[in-house]
Amino acid sequence: MTQITDFLNMGGPAMWAIAGLSVLTLAMILWKLWQLSRLGAWRVAHAERAVTLWDQGHGTEAMALLVGRRGVRSRVVHAAMDALSFRAPPQAQEETARVARAAMAEAREGLRVLELVMTIAPLIGLLGTVLGMIDAFQALQQAGNRADPAALAGGIWEALLTTAAGMGVAIPAGIALSWFDSIADRLAHDLDDLATRLFLSQGR
Repeated sequence: MTQITDFLNMGGPAMWAIAGLSVLTLAMILWKLWQLSRLGAWRVAHAERAVTLWDQGHGTEAMALLVGRRGVRSRVVHAAMDALSFRAPPQAQEETARVARAAMAEAREGLRVLELVMTIAPLIGLLGTVLGMIDAFQALQQAGNRADPAALAGGIWEALLTTAAGMGVAIPAGIALSWFDSIADRLAHDLDDLATRLFLSQGR
């Protein structure tokens, strides 16, 4: 623990801020994985089966298959079927779109935080490096002819630590953001596809 504290102290306040961002990033990634799993982001079978049954004219059986399902696809498909059962197609489409928008907002929840970390972590690292370089060159100016190149080099590499740390936090945050964003895009495509198939079968 002491070694970690000493390492963070070398980078100054910027390094401590980046360490906080790294903890936040890890927490957000773990929470997002749990949330997407709870939303059933990778579960498609029940919604697909229900749409197939609906298309075959087994509406009651299709809706019964989705009762109590917490997966986002199942919820949206069930809402669409329920709307089609009691409303005219235009109103049913509006209701389905409303439920789908709410589901997508839930699926994208937290992505702004990762985007913010990806943006500001390198900037904080760069700020820490600039401040460290200023301190190093101030020490060089005060030392004058007695300046020790080794001491100057030590100050510079300590200053550069914050830039490396900022990038080290931003890169995983960017990778996670891209992956979660692709999952949300796939989910949006699936919801649109499932709803479209339901309304097309209703029109036949």
